[in-house]
Amino acid sequence: MNILDEVFRVIKERKKNPPPVSYVASLMSKGEDKILEKIGEEAVEVILASKKDSRSEIVSETADLLFHLLVLLGYKDIELEEVYEELRRRRK
Repeated sequence: MNILDEVFRVIKERKKNPPPVSYVASLMSKGEDKILEKIGEEAVEVILASKKDSRSEIVSETADLLFHLLVLLGYKDIELEEVYEELRRRRK
C-alpha cells in the first residue's frame, strides 16, 4: 500500500466513524464549501512556495494540497482507485 492509499483509508475511516477529536471529521462536518476553501488555500500556498523557489515549502504545501484533495474524494465517496484509473487511461 502506498502512502496516498494509506492516508485515504484513514480519511474514509474518520468519515465513517468520526472520533471526537479529528481534523478530518471536523472538516467533513463543516461541509463541502469548507473543504473546497481549504483546497483553494493550499493551491495558492503551493503557488507561493514555487514562486519563492523553496523546495521544502513546495514539498510541504503539495502534501497539504494532496491531503485536502483526498478529503474531498472521501467526502464525495469517490475512490482513489478511480483517480488512478483515470490517470492510467490518460497515459495510453
